[in-house]
Amino acid sequence: MLNGRILVVAFEGWNDAGEAASGAVRSLKDELDMTEIFAVDPELYFDYQFNRPTIAAEDDGLRRLSWPGTVLYAPTVPGAPAESLAADAQLNVSGANSGNIYLLLGTEPSRTWKGFASEIIDAALAADIGGIVFLGAMLADVPHTRPISIFVSSENAQVRAELDVERSSYEGPVGILSVISDAAEKVGIPTLSIWASVPHYVHNAPSPKAMLALVDKLEEIIDVVIPRGDLVNEAAAWEAGIDALASEDEDMAAYITQLEQARDTVDSPEASGEAIAQEFERYLRRRGDGRSDEPWRPPNTT
Repeated sequence: MLNGRILVVAFEGWNDAGEAASGAVRSLKDELDMTEIFAVDPELYFDYQFNRPTIAAEDDGLRRLSWPGTVLYAPTVPGAPAESLAADAQLNVSGANSGNIYLLLGTEPSRTWKGFASEIIDAALAADIGGIVFLGAMLADVPHTRPISIFVSSENAQVRAELDVERSSYEGPVGILSVISDAAEKVGIPTLSIWASVPHYVHNAPSPKAMLALVDKLEEIIDVVIPRGDLVNEAAAWEAGIDALASEDEDMAAYITQLEQARDTVDSPEASGEAIAQEFERYLRRRGDGRSDEPWRPPNTT
């Protein structure tokens, strides 16, 4: 059902804990030979007081503005759009089809989501996209010392049957990924979602370990060997850095031990998907509840 050219999508913002999803797609863009083929007009979809432009010095020494937006990238040498990327149910990685990976990377828009989604779908249809894979990341009560939990789901019955994945049971507020997914399915483009769980106690820093986990799962599903670049070393350094912080803080270390014990209790192949889905629901419902960034600290009662 996921045939031909696959579009891999990630957005900075609400769907992107630890910059894991956007970081994974950005890593793919850096490692693969890609070229820009489409970009939305940022004036139509972004509130610059919420998503401000940035300025930075470039290699030529000049400082230039960078505006929030969304860009579609295609391989410099595209593959044939008719070739199946998920032909075998065992998800064996052949290394073929590297010319069939397309990327969509951007910032979640501030307004006009229906119009935004329509533009993205029109661009996908023009590029002969045969399936869309959405990458997301959520904050969760998980330890950084264990493998990153990954939850794969699809709203498409044929994709679920072919890849043996689940349908999400979540009900509640959604991000732009769900809006684009709904629009894609309505025009006949099958979709799949891959979500990573990021330890909430280190949410202020990018999580290369979660980026790597998303890339690993993506490689399994779309039948192509994906270069990792520096992600493996960066993931190891990220984990070692948190270990060093915890070694100097007994409360934090004890809290992480509790998370490890809870993870080990539920970490079985048959339970992991349901457990991650439940954690996703808890995460969405507790957004904005004033939760401390350091939950291992006792509350200040003075």
